[in-house]
Amino acid sequence: MLDKTDQEPLFDGPEWTFPLLEKARDAIEKIALGDLGLDVYPNQIEIISAEQMLDAYSCVGLPLMYQHWSFGKHFARDEALYRTGRQGLAYEIVINSNPCISYNMEENTMAMQALVMAHAAFGHNHFFKNNYLFRQWTDAEGIHDYLAFAKNYIAACEERHGIDAVEEILDAAHALQSQGVFRYGRPPKPTAEELMAMSKLREGYESAQSVLDIWTDAIMGDDKSGQSDGGAYGQRRKDMNMPQENILYFLEKHSPVLETWQREILRIVRTLAQYFYPQKQTKVMNEGCATFVHYYIINELHDQGLITQGAFMEIMHSHTNVVLQPEFDDPRFSGINPYALGFAMMQDIRRICETPTDEDREWFPDFAGDPDWRKVLRDAWANYRDESFIQQFLSPHLIRKFKLFALSDEEDQANLMVSSIHNRAGYKAIRRGLAHQYDLAYQEPDIQVADADLKGDRELKLIHTVRDGIHLHDADKEEVLIHLRRLWGYEVRLDAVEVQSNI
Repeated sequence: MLDKTDQEPLFDGPEWTFPLLEKARDAIEKIALGDLGLDVYPNQIEIISAEQMLDAYSCVGLPLMYQHWSFGKHFARDEALYRTGRQGLAYEIVINSNPCISYNMEENTMAMQALVMAHAAFGHNHFFKNNYLFRQWTDAEGIHDYLAFAKNYIAACEERHGIDAVEEILDAAHALQSQGVFRYGRPPKPTAEELMAMSKLREGYESAQSVLDIWTDAIMGDDKSGQSDGGAYGQRRKDMNMPQENILYFLEKHSPVLETWQREILRIVRTLAQYFYPQKQTKVMNEGCATFVHYYIINELHDQGLITQGAFMEIMHSHTNVVLQPEFDDPRFSGINPYALGFAMMQDIRRICETPTDEDREWFPDFAGDPDWRKVLRDAWANYRDESFIQQFLSPHLIRKFKLFALSDEEDQANLMVSSIHNRAGYKAIRRGLAHQYDLAYQEPDIQVADADLKGDRELKLIHTVRDGIHLHDADKEEVLIHLRRLWGYEVRLDAVEVQSNI
């Protein structure tokens, strides 16, 4: 722990200046690294206007994003809501990159600038650098270079092939991007030879495709030297690596009608979809980590006399709004607030380490009473995603505090039934059910390429594994199939196979 001594406040008043920001950043960094033991990328903090923040909103928070009509539509909608007072803007946006870039709003007061620096530049930054999903699935070093390439490549395609032609491919790729990720294994990085082949392919050298085919076959575990498992059908499935969950990848490699530049656009869209995939799985943990970090740091700064009582109250007012969790019968209720649940679980882990009860020791024997709560939190932040984190760390104490209960929704029942409440008999069922809600394997449709006979009718056959009787929305399904047929060039059939979930 750092010595708590009365010192002159870092700032006094709402106005910020760059020297004050730097002074506050240094004080925050001292606590983040020296006390909490965080491990972060170098920080790049930029101050942007409201219009620039709206622009960042429209481009899903990424700099150097390529152009597409949907981004302009989002910008127009958000700007209209903001200008008429029906929507506020985030105090900051942070990018998973090295260096870690934080965009702070210029309209923030100095107190809020201190808050968002602690939250984003150190809380989110540490989580991005250390969580296993981000370490395995994202390239923080190369994302900016890739975005620059993507922007320039798509702009060049628009000049060469026309805006409408490029927009048609982007529309179709965006419609399928949630089905354009590898969920269960990350390929190794390509060699120098393969990188050169990619470069040539992007420049229009068709001969480079063979090198990329060899690399792709290897990384996807497709050994063509093996024997067929069932005649032409079995050999076809082996050659085309089916069943295949990554539909955009399959189209990029095997579509009979796409040109080289169109395949590269599919690669760009699925690469960006893969970049965001870990964030979809760690919303509770990521925001919980950042909120816990800013809460701890701001309290330490206040205890040391480095921020005034007025600044502290302003920050705590914002913090309280962020972690508000309305009850289920409150008109404001819209589900579990990830900030509220994540922060409460981080605080609860610290409590279990510092002042465990007999119940805590029974449920969490591995860390209850551990004097190093910082290490316990850092290990949790590094090694779990939302679903597994809730399954392992949600305590009966917190279940009671949040007044959680589970509902049973049976098809043959006219009404919902309360199946578990926050008591001893219901704790495990509630924890299991809540964790299930954050498991993307059950929240996103399981659609895989089952077959495509390129030497026959060329029909693309997809299988949707239906769990618990939840089918795709008919209108949305038909719209997406239109885009899929555009990319495949022939008929596409989507069949449903029902299975019953064990959860």
